[in-house]
Amino acid sequence: MPKLNENYRSLQESYLFSEIGRRVAAYSAANPDADIIRLGIGDVTLPLAPVVVDAMRGAAAEMGKAETFRGYGPEQGYDFLRNAIRDYYAGFGVSLDAAEIFVSDGAKSDLGNITDLFSADNTVLIPDPVYPVYVDTNLMDGRRIEYLPATAENGFLPMPPKTPSDLIYLCSPNNPTGAVYTRDQLAEWVEYANRCHAVILFDAAYEVFVSDPALPHSIFEIPGARTCAVEFCSFSKKAGFTGTRCGYTVVPNNLNFGGLSLNHMWNRRQTTKFNGVSYPVQRAAAAVFTPEARDQVAAAVRYYRDNAQCIAAMLDELGISYVGGVNSPYLWMRCPGGMSSWEFFDFLLTRSHVVGTPGSGFGKNGEGYFRLTAFGSRERTAEAMGRFHALFAKTGV
Repeated sequence: MPKLNENYRSLQESYLFSEIGRRVAAYSAANPDADIIRLGIGDVTLPLAPVVVDAMRGAAAEMGKAETFRGYGPEQGYDFLRNAIRDYYAGFGVSLDAAEIFVSDGAKSDLGNITDLFSADNTVLIPDPVYPVYVDTNLMDGRRIEYLPATAENGFLPMPPKTPSDLIYLCSPNNPTGAVYTRDQLAEWVEYANRCHAVILFDAAYEVFVSDPALPHSIFEIPGARTCAVEFCSFSKKAGFTGTRCGYTVVPNNLNFGGLSLNHMWNRRQTTKFNGVSYPVQRAAAAVFTPEARDQVAAAVRYYRDNAQCIAAMLDELGISYVGGVNSPYLWMRCPGGMSSWEFFDFLLTRSHVVGTPGSGFGKNGEGYFRLTAFGSRERTAEAMGRFHALFAKTGV
């Protein structure tokens, strides 16, 4: 009989969004006429930009001709996309070598797969509340996790502890809270990581929503980050690739520990366990950075920002405290009436047929909070906020 990975016993019985899906499906089955509006999972609703679709269509046509057909591509990504990503970073003052950029099928995959490079006896710092993938992938490997409380008192942006660590997960703009680290705050983290010889695993999946020029898009805008940080980013929220699947990870050449290069290790890992992203998808991703697509992609981001403002305006009117929604597509609201996160989930679902995400699903410090996303359609977001107003007026919660 094979010996199984006993670390899986440490995981919660079901993934947060699977549990939400189960509860909503059960309610829908019992109430087939319920018109449910979903402001929970962070999936986009707008279609891909026309320029992106044209690029994908053209690349697919190339695959149908012998003279332009492509088989296995480079596991690290085609040069045309890696160079486009490099030039994008240069736009906010970050100089990268294309060899430091690795194209993948999404940030979620790489955030989990990066743990292959680190021993199981490393200590991991993870904010709480947090995107569940950070926690679950390290529990699967059996690492010791230390949680950093992200609370209203620290603006949901925990700062470095006094004790050393080995691996640090940071996400800014943050999922789930929508809070964003300033340059000075990230500089403290970089100084701490370099002093401890730790590695920051920086999730920048939502950087495109940063509109304040004083706030950083990348941790590599911070001096010293090249010797302590790996950055993960995605086309999912940047350009609507949630179903198309494409992202990238930046592993600087400067990351060397014990005579080993993380860049070389990641390259070796990818060439062994990954066959790369399809050619049509990479052509579509490269088109995101073209001048023709810039306005189309920016219009989608503005659309979701406007949705966030619609949600924020209603929460303001109802006197409900929250963070996020300005440089982030997420709003992290306090559950009204002293309700727990799942109590408020059920309250919204059954009374107004609106679905959000219970904060407790992101960690114990998320209890009593609730996440709403701006990724719905304009009409459905406005309708959901109208239901909020009617519900709170009726119940007085």
